[in-house]
Amino acid sequence: MAQYEQLDLIEEVTRNDGSKYYEISNIDQNGIAELAADNGLIKEVKILQVNIARTKPLITYEKYINENYDLQTLLNEDDWKNPKWTEWDKPKGKILDAFNMVLKANHIG
Repeated sequence: MAQYEQLDLIEEVTRNDGSKYYEISNIDQNGIAELAADNGLIKEVKILQVNIARTKPLITYEKYINENYDLQTLLNEDDWKNPKWTEWDKPKGKILDAFNMVLKANHIG
């Protein structure tokens, strides 16, 4: 069973086609993003904000991510060599609203 991960930073991800999007993440997931960039799965990732406030919108989004995605942890050598990259969906309604509130509260977007 996967461990629950708290999200505490905002990053900007550049897809291989050059388009960009924001993600609320943590240092572990950012490390996976860096490896994904090194392996050509995405073009680039950069951290924009760290230690974001643990607000209700953040907790709503965090809970959704933990319930709907297998948050890969880099436990063995194969994980380090072949990280997976999944762009997290943000369904319209409560989840997208919470995501946008976190960005707005951190003056991003």
